[in-house]
Amino acid sequence: MFTTAKVRSIAVNGTQLRVAVRPGRPGLKPTAPAPRVPLLLINGIGASLELLEPFVRELDPAVDVIRFDPPGVGGSAPPAGPYRFTGLCHLIAGLLTELGYDQADVLGISWGGGVAQHFAAFQRSRCRRLVLVATATGALMVPGRPSALIHMVTPRRYLDAGYLYRFAGHLYGGSAREDPERIAAAMHDGNRVGPSRGYLYQLTAGAGWTSLPFLPLLRQPTLIIAGDDDPIIPLGNARLMKLLIPKSRLHVYHGGHLGLVTEAAELAPVVDGFLAAPSPKKE
Repeated sequence: MFTTAKVRSIAVNGTQLRVAVRPGRPGLKPTAPAPRVPLLLINGIGASLELLEPFVRELDPAVDVIRFDPPGVGGSAPPAGPYRFTGLCHLIAGLLTELGYDQADVLGISWGGGVAQHFAAFQRSRCRRLVLVATATGALMVPGRPSALIHMVTPRRYLDAGYLYRFAGHLYGGSAREDPERIAAAMHDGNRVGPSRGYLYQLTAGAGWTSLPFLPLLRQPTLIIAGDDDPIIPLGNARLMKLLIPKSRLHVYHGGHLGLVTEAAELAPVVDGFLAAPSPKKE
């Protein structure tokens, strides 16, 4: 897949990360105010930065958009060993510094949503606003359907388009039920699969982790986005996070787990509107 940004490799704290930054072009929208805060995207488990290309294309062109492959995923170098969310968040903070950004708005989807919650809590000064998409609170959550979760144990869906076609509806819900071929094509359009241990390290990074104790302590304005037909992350998880995060709002869309890909044209303006809205007080 052709990306809207140049992809390059950057050394961050001794780790080579594959990164893409789409520079903002504020002049395209004369009514836009001061330069926008950059948006950092944290993808789901096993997915390389290409997967969210449809969403990036729909975002306001005035915004810098940062994407990266986590260690051992896509084109990023494998880590020396297993890691936890805390270490990964330190690495992400180092990436922002390396790119010249003091602060960013952070959007995390699915597994990346857990990382985004941790980043907002423990790298608070680096995260202005938070967007959580199709995600939950970790080990303590409303569980997904076993028939869907079984397919998450391995990265086979990224390696075998035929396998994904057969199970896309059960796994992702939403439009994948009626058009699994579209989902299979999107998931295999340029997505890079790293070594198997990279996927395993992602699985173990959040093992036993939960955000429930610290969600009430989050101070960033937060937008929670969830589909009404998500077999992996049921809608009840979004409602729970809405109750726990003080300055949060919930947007429910009609669709499944991959809404940022399949409903990009619908959801990108929702995210843009939230991030561009003036704050009633200092954030």
